[in-house]
Amino acid sequence: MSRPPNYEFQEWWNKQRSKDPADDHHHHHLSSSSSASEDFRLLTVNIHTPASPITSAAAAAEKDRSRSARQLSWIYLLKLHKIANSVAFVTNGFITLLRTANRRIATSPSGPRSESKFYRIIKLFLILSVFLLSVELVAYFRGWHFSPPTLESEVEISVKYIYAKWLEIRVNYLGPLLQSLTNACIVLFLIQSVDRLVLVLGCFYIKIRGLRPVAEMDYKQDAENGALNADYYPMVMVQIPMCNEREVYQQSIAAVCVQDWPRERMLVQILDDSDDADVQNLIKAEVLKWQQRGVHIIYRHRLIRTGYKAGNLKSAMNCEYVKNYEFVAIFDADFQPAPDFLKSTVPYFKGKDDLALVQTRWAFVNKEENLLTRLQNINLAFHFEVEQQVNGWFINFFGFNGTAGVWRIKALEDCGGWLERTTVEDMDIAVRAHLCGWKFIYLNDVKCLCELPESYEAYKKQQHRWHSGPMQLFRLCFYDILHSKVSVFKKANLIFLFFLLRKLILPFYSFTLFCIILPLTMFMPEAQLPFWVVCYIPGLVSILNILPSPQSFPFIVPYLLFENTMSVTKFNAMISGLFQLGSSYEWIVTKKLGRSSEADLVAIMGNESTPLMESGVHKSSSESGLAELNKLEMNKKMGKKKRNRLYRKELALSFILLTASVRSLLSAQGIHFYFLLFQGVTFLIVGLDLIGEQVS
Repeated sequence: MSRPPNYEFQEWWNKQRSKDPADDHHHHHLSSSSSASEDFRLLTVNIHTPASPITSAAAAAEKDRSRSARQLSWIYLLKLHKIANSVAFVTNGFITLLRTANRRIATSPSGPRSESKFYRIIKLFLILSVFLLSVELVAYFRGWHFSPPTLESEVEISVKYIYAKWLEIRVNYLGPLLQSLTNACIVLFLIQSVDRLVLVLGCFYIKIRGLRPVAEMDYKQDAENGALNADYYPMVMVQIPMCNEREVYQQSIAAVCVQDWPRERMLVQILDDSDDADVQNLIKAEVLKWQQRGVHIIYRHRLIRTGYKAGNLKSAMNCEYVKNYEFVAIFDADFQPAPDFLKSTVPYFKGKDDLALVQTRWAFVNKEENLLTRLQNINLAFHFEVEQQVNGWFINFFGFNGTAGVWRIKALEDCGGWLERTTVEDMDIAVRAHLCGWKFIYLNDVKCLCELPESYEAYKKQQHRWHSGPMQLFRLCFYDILHSKVSVFKKANLIFLFFLLRKLILPFYSFTLFCIILPLTMFMPEAQLPFWVVCYIPGLVSILNILPSPQSFPFIVPYLLFENTMSVTKFNAMISGLFQLGSSYEWIVTKKLGRSSEADLVAIMGNESTPLMESGVHKSSSESGLAELNKLEMNKKMGKKKRNRLYRKELALSFILLTASVRSLLSAQGIHFYFLLFQGVTFLIVGLDLIGEQVS
């Protein structure tokens, strides 16, 4: 094998010859007499050739090598800089988290707090998890994981014998029981996932076919053509139930009073249950202002707030003048309907004598306020875009959302009116109307602005009421459903889909599977939870849920983790409602901040300006209203200070999941470890109240 040429030596030799051509010529002249020197001369001439491709390639390669070395150095420096920034970011975030946790703990109430039975069970489970982790750590460091001890080879009362006995109990008793519960929850999980998939496919079918309800008349177009006068508009009553809504009363009243509907054909009822005298005076002043502008609006106040919202609505419907009206539109205090709301909804009742309800979609003015509102928007977008639309189109039934809807008063009277037996009066009256044969229509393209809860405390209380109420209602109306005259299909849909699957099974399996069974399978590996249940199916369901709001796809992982975190609240509410526990009838008004979109405020002010000039509102009214407002502001400043708080159930579950993640790390279970780790951190963040509104 020939030796490879030395290109570096050739390049050096050529440089030396180019420096001293005279010496080189003299050297050639002296060596021309002998044959040996002749051979040497020929050799040096060949080396000196500057046009050699081998020499050029070698020079280029050397240059590239030096350049590549410099580039690699800069690349490594940039990578080190990014790593340093990442480490600094994580460190600062961790320090901030510790400081926030310390501040939350320091400002938490120092007195004794009552512990619910549910929290005691979670705390007991946490103690058990820590104890089992300690046992497994001892077994791991003594090598018992790799060579498990047996009862025959060990001395009784020894630690090794006790661990062998524990293994026997796990294998023969606890493992099979836990595996059976795991399989049952997996089956429920798959059934609920199939239900979600069917709903999404139904929504795609509606979108592709362009299906939507059609009204037999159009008030907007007919009014433009001059084909209608005021007598052609039906009599409509608008109700706004409220209770201590100091932040939102003004904008909701204004949005209703500027409705594009003949004033002599519309009556506005302000149903105030406030127990704050200052708020009552402000609402009265606002009602008086609109009365002076020619709007038919009245103020009603109950001295005794029985039945909460249902009692308020029931009291208002008992008025003598209600018989003069055909329809009633209901809005919560934070809702801001567009001026054409009534013209967009009432026409659908024309020619449909069996139609009881026209429900519209909610839109949110603060959906991008913080992470909590973004995650709520994903859930509610799926509820309206998919659930309400599919159920409304295919079976003409869905749960009334309690607001932003128009009812036929005859249908309300036919099904017994508002009842005070549950905290979900809207779902109650919808179920009873459905059992009486009435139909519903959902309008996905008519939207009504409202607010989302911005603090975790307000959102948690809202979700507790929304998930305890359906179980109360299911217990009360189960026999009514069985003995009703509707078809067997509608009975099965109400019992198995509407109540059991979507109101009971969903919170049950989500909490049991991911917060109880998954940690237990780490300490009892005899029961296995497949990785596709932990990873693939939840990811697929999350994608289905996020389809109606595609702009929220970057939040798919936080959404999945947060929904599992909320399962503890929903499960607790479901159990309390099903078994009539103390907190099931708790009604707390959801806190609002009075946010409005800029465009809607401009529109309302534009509609207000002309009537204000024409009606000649007295200056004294404005001054009295300003005095009341100043008084209210002073009381607000002297009131109770808001603060973030700690949530013990979420914190206890975070420690349970983090403990289980350490145990899964000993068994090298990758997917289970990461899921438990991230889910535990999410519970910790929520437990420290770091996800919603932050009060400095």
